[in-house]
Amino acid sequence: MEVDSVLPADPEASSRRRVDHTRRFRTKAILIVILAAAGVAGSLLALGMVSAGCPDPQRSTSCTRILFIGNSYTTVNDLPSVFANLARSGGHRVETWTAAVDGWSLADHAGSSVTATMLASKNWDIVVLQEQSQIPSVEQFRQDQMYPAARRLIGSIRNTGARPLFYLTWARREGWPENAMPDYASMQAAIDEGYLAIARDQRAAVAPVGDAWATLVTRGTGPPLWQQDGSHPSDAGTYLAACVFYATIFRESPKGLGYHSSLSADAAAMIQSVAAQTVLADPTKWPPPTE
Repeated sequence: MEVDSVLPADPEASSRRRVDHTRRFRTKAILIVILAAAGVAGSLLALGMVSAGCPDPQRSTSCTRILFIGNSYTTVNDLPSVFANLARSGGHRVETWTAAVDGWSLADHAGSSVTATMLASKNWDIVVLQEQSQIPSVEQFRQDQMYPAARRLIGSIRNTGARPLFYLTWARREGWPENAMPDYASMQAAIDEGYLAIARDQRAAVAPVGDAWATLVTRGTGPPLWQQDGSHPSDAGTYLAACVFYATIFRESPKGLGYHSSLSADAAAMIQSVAAQTVLADPTKWPPPTE
């Protein structure tokens, strides 16, 4: 799905808009062919989810291109589009794209020609990396799978001139008892450790969605963040993630933004406030993606 802003009503601008649409649709058609050839056309989401979009293929200080690499924690409720709509309500022009397969890990993406094609397809400003939800919580999985894949992907990201940004996710509502994490809090602490260690190693920024999630869980107020499966995000959980990304990327508070997704004004205001406090209260703890 794409959402485009209204451009100036003059012949030259209209012509540029037609060319830009044609270029984007042609790019998507090429990607669909690649996905079909790779046998994952029904699973990999490589669609432009654009809010206003970027006017040309070059990087621009007036527009931010972001590629989200991950799995269902990114695609459920369409986080990239929620973030793009939130950014637009704050006066920012962004273009968001997604490369995600349900259940995929960063190791899957690091070995995927389709993900490599997505990385090379545009002049990204930021590339978001979201690991499979359980892997960051187990040391052996981190060392064997997550960290080698993250290093490989970050090398590719930086070679394109883009900035990597880790998406620090939330724990499962009941923890992971089979792996000595008997509750949510113990699993969240392990996930935090997993992401923060590789972020330090690679001097990469982190969007602390899991930290903001933990704040709301501790308070015990507001709409539920998990779906009934105790794993995937509700609309509120996705909106919280979008607000954290907004504060992390733009270094601005999302408080007062008019886009509320499907939430009530009160619920959105609470989530906006927690996201702002999490990211911006201590700028040295969660620095922006700068390299």
